Amino acid sequence: MNTSQITTQAEPITAATAPGCPPRLLGEQPQTREDLAAYRARGGYRPLAAADELLSEVESSGLVGRGGAAFPLAVKLRTVRDNGRRAGGTVVVANGEEGEPASIKDRWLLRKRPHLVLDGLRLAAAIVAAERAYVYVSDPESARSVEAALAELGSELDGVMVELVTVQPGYVAGEETAAVQAINGGPAKPTDKPPRPFEAGVAERPTLVSNVETLANLPFLQSDGSAAFRSEGTPVSSGTFLATITGAGRPPVLYELPHGLPFTELLALHGVSPDRVRGALMGGYFAGLLDRRVLDTSLDHETMRRCGSGLGCGAISVITDDCPVAVAASVLAYFDRENAGQCGSCFNGTAAMAAAAGALRDGAATVEDVDRLRRWSVVLRGRGACATLDAATNIAASLLAQFPDEVARHLDAACQDCGNQPFRADRPYEVEMVKQA
Repeated sequence: MNTSQITTQAEPITAATAPGCPPRLLGEQPQTREDLAAYRARGGYRPLAAADELLSEVESSGLVGRGGAAFPLAVKLRTVRDNGRRAGGTVVVANGEEGEPASIKDRWLLRKRPHLVLDGLRLAAAIVAAERAYVYVSDPESARSVEAALAELGSELDGVMVELVTVQPGYVAGEETAAVQAINGGPAKPTDKPPRPFEAGVAERPTLVSNVETLANLPFLQSDGSAAFRSEGTPVSSGTFLATITGAGRPPVLYELPHGLPFTELLALHGVSPDRVRGALMGGYFAGLLDRRVLDTSLDHETMRRCGSGLGCGAISVITDDCPVAVAASVLAYFDRENAGQCGSCFNGTAAMAAAAGALRDGAATVEDVDRLRRWSVVLRGRGACATLDAATNIAASLLAQFPDEVARHLDAACQDCGNQPFRADRPYEVEMVKQA
């Protein structure tokens, strides 16, 4: 198992690859940031013979977005390219605004392997014929790393002007229309759709907004091709992905894993006994909770969809000693604080669900409160300008469906876990990364 460490305020964060899974994204994991000379020595920034051929490889690879939605990258690339031919130009954005508290993958890539991300940005720009590109971040250390990488390269990447844009961190700031609005000079908040960025984004041009991990896969596809990319993963969920694993009283670890890895193998890798597991918080805060049936799953999109859940951004929090009701209440309280405050359904809906879940955690809720929470988890879905409200409804619905016994105990104010050790984390399973020593 290849490992490296990044110093944090609490204890070192380990980055590791699964046994038998050659690292594609984590690379050789130097203790310091990978510079231009080291990246070039590993074959980076190789000339691109034909953009259309690379697009075909992306399509054959089955690569989907790693930011949360798992949308096929080739479809986005082709749509932006075709729209740009009609509109007279395109823009590409590397989205590294990692607002998900339980994830560190994007910050790790930007801090440790900025040239891998910039190389992927260069290739995406070539495919869609963009002359301008942006790296969009909120983490100051990531911004410094990208600035240093751009200084090593000069201001251009194969004729593409690259600009770094920094914003204040926030859960909604990484939503693609929020990124576009911020780059256009407005607040980093989502906007109504349509138009979507692929129709009219930065400077009103068709814009590809792609997560930095997604873009970081393009250099491998250029050098090794789609068949090699598919040598890891499943037929539907191809390749490897970065997973931030927290919870279970263990230090957080960033893993590069093959899609399709059984959940129990991840537990063994992380040093957690399946007997201790009560469930998991999936996809960061977005995909909801799973009970002990998570032990029978594998880490791929098709399996997670069948469970009514998802991999999302690859952040998985293993629940052992914490009460699932208390975890859900903390996440809903976070959404109540972090919503953009510009859609009434989200502003009021997250507040109402957070209040009901908080009362349930504290043993003060009634059956009517739980019934309201259940109804809100259905009727509020799909409202608002972004997915924040959907994330909140996922948490509420999955809590009620997956943990009915725990909900019943809280209605009776009989949860021993919450009585002995209250769980009221402001940002549950948050992973902190600070400046390297």
